[in-house]
Amino acid sequence: MSKIDITEVERIAKLARLGLSAEESAQMAVELSRIVGFVEQLATVDVEGVPPTDQVTGLVDVWRADVVTPSMPRAELLANVPEQKDGYIVVKRVLNG
Repeated sequence: MSKIDITEVERIAKLARLGLSAEESAQMAVELSRIVGFVEQLATVDVEGVPPTDQVTGLVDVWRADVVTPSMPRAELLANVPEQKDGYIVVKRVLNG
């Protein structure tokens, strides 16, 4: 079983820019070692002849035809907005600049 040590946890934390205390690093080392051990255990399972499973519920995508339909007239839409200019809706600036 692979073991993740505190040095490796601290290296990963530094790369991810995470500030971990010594206690958190020790706890992460234990938890990550358990996760890696479980993945190694899964790697030993014989899956020869087992078909890949990518969907287990049997649901399928439902598609509809892309039909162009008339939309509401622009004047009717703009009648409901608080402020408009040249046929467009005026909104407050959301970005600095």
